Amino acid sequence: MKTLCSFFATYLVFISLSSYSQEASVSSPDKQLTVSISVIEGIPYYSVRYKGKISLDNSPLGLKTNEGDFSVAMKYLSQSEEVINKSYTQDRIKKSSIQYQANKLSCSFENAQQKKISVVFQVSNNDVAFRYELPIWGPRMATVIDKETTGFKFPTTTTTYLSAMMPPMSGFARTTPSYESAYEANAPLVKVNPRSGGYVFPGLFKIGENGWVLLSETGVGSQYCGSHLSEYSAEGIYTIEYPDQRQNNGFGSTSAAIALPGATPWRTITVSDNLKHIVETTISYDLVDPLYEASQKYKYGRAAWSWIVWQDNSMNYDDQVKYVDMASALSFEYILIDALWDSRIGKEKMQELIKYAGSKNVEVFLWYNSNGPFNDAPQGPRNRMHSAIERKKEMKWLQSVGVKGLKVDFFGGDKQESMRLYEDILSDANDYGLMVDFHGATLPRGWERMYPNYVGSEAVVASEMLVFTQGVRDNEAFNATIHPYVRNAVASMEFGGVFLNKFLTKSNQGRNKRLTTDAFQLATAILFQNPVQMFALTPNNLTDAPAFAIDFMKTVPTIWDETLHIDGYPGKYSVLARRHGDQWFIAGVNGGKEVLKLTLKLPMLAGKKVSLYNDDSTLTTYLKDTEVRRSGEFDVEIQPGGGFILK
Repeated sequence: MKTLCSFFATYLVFISLSSYSQEASVSSPDKQLTVSISVIEGIPYYSVRYKGKISLDNSPLGLKTNEGDFSVAMKYLSQSEEVINKSYTQDRIKKSSIQYQANKLSCSFENAQQKKISVVFQVSNNDVAFRYELPIWGPRMATVIDKETTGFKFPTTTTTYLSAMMPPMSGFARTTPSYESAYEANAPLVKVNPRSGGYVFPGLFKIGENGWVLLSETGVGSQYCGSHLSEYSAEGIYTIEYPDQRQNNGFGSTSAAIALPGATPWRTITVSDNLKHIVETTISYDLVDPLYEASQKYKYGRAAWSWIVWQDNSMNYDDQVKYVDMASALSFEYILIDALWDSRIGKEKMQELIKYAGSKNVEVFLWYNSNGPFNDAPQGPRNRMHSAIERKKEMKWLQSVGVKGLKVDFFGGDKQESMRLYEDILSDANDYGLMVDFHGATLPRGWERMYPNYVGSEAVVASEMLVFTQGVRDNEAFNATIHPYVRNAVASMEFGGVFLNKFLTKSNQGRNKRLTTDAFQLATAILFQNPVQMFALTPNNLTDAPAFAIDFMKTVPTIWDETLHIDGYPGKYSVLARRHGDQWFIAGVNGGKEVLKLTLKLPMLAGKKVSLYNDDSTLTTYLKDTEVRRSGEFDVEIQPGGGFILK
């Protein structure tokens, strides 16, 4: 026991300063990251330091419930400590084998009515996670959490990479928020969003010259609402905000109702003096566990998808046959048949189409509208997913005709009511052996691990906006350099990219000119991570795109055993390495306006012969064989709006 106490004393210290201030602290296993907890004049605070430098200054803790206020008049009671050592394997994320080690500190508080709560911190070498744990209060075995006072106070030298929360019930057919606002890079700590809706998770912060912080949350399912960051306040703090009442057509509470004992989701803070740990963190998955077993072994892979370029008019039997044939020629595992198939193809002909696809070794995903009472999106099939009875009827049919997955669209809210719908769809789909992909949706918060049949979400300014908006096309390369450091750092991202048409139209001419190179497009197949990738290739690409590009797409993986950050800076350029089995892929893109010359350190390829996909000075993409120096160094030039791949 004495040895154990001595071990914990290395990491955890408790000091009683006065009746006004009490403190505890917990450090990471490598002692570089430290969280300090204090109570000052009845208000709990925490702060975060990395290598002795402030990442977060004194930031408030607390919540308000219908059973009492736990944000003021709080008294520190006690603490307990534990060492966490967790090993697990996980498909569908950036790496397949994970070792999570952390030091855990549970701090017990009581409010003015002597009701107790705990704030639990887990600190690993580059990640802080914390949540509130609520016990049974006498006869009370349930509560409603109306508000959190949880805050994040950054040093004033901080700049931000944030995406604005979209206004409720706006946009197409009143379907927002759908997490489809662009990130603004390197913005100052000032109120920059005139809509005052705050910012979605995740958010990236540069702490002057002292490193980086990535904020997010994980473990949000049917037992809680999704949260986001507030505007930057006059007090210099971002706080946790719950959903806007106007979401979901005004239906449903903005609070979170939980049974007791219960807990809030985890708030996560990834901290580093470099971007490697931001890109490579697995904290979204380290803190959660599967909620049910997979009903079968699910297969991931690539999908053809007519709607992205050929749009609504492609929802007919003949065009879908063309896409099945293309998928087969590319050795793709799937085809996604998008909105309006119910009225333009119909279930009877759909069964024929599914059989035809099967004869070509191509499986089928089908699109569904999520809505019911929540929005005005007219695309069908409608009113099948929001009702348990109708949903199960539909899924039984899907299973009977051999469909393997569904894409559900147009959610538009983070209320607990919405989170229940996501979870209900996933759970029911698993019963029928179906995978689920979400579009027009919220950020997935640990879902790859929580739900074994979950295969991705959009929740980003994705490929459809490249088709619809000139401004997004103008900024395609810039945006691509941000996603590995923010959105895709915490969850799978179903972007729907890799366009090889020169113009994003069915005719491949006249309008919607693509402003990035073929090498850039191929690189995003590696750079953007999602276990089922809906790619934007079209049947004409089999003959009008470079043969080496088509050959590359025939074998590109969508699941990975390892992911490493090689080089980059959000908003400028990004280079990642991903390993599938024993094969490495190095991919990079240039978001700037000038040629980028890099010397990369690639020890995994030292002295090896590799295939290089790159662009010449005329922005023409080429393939050549080359060799990485024995030192592991490799020189590469990336053209503006261009990219490269080594494999």
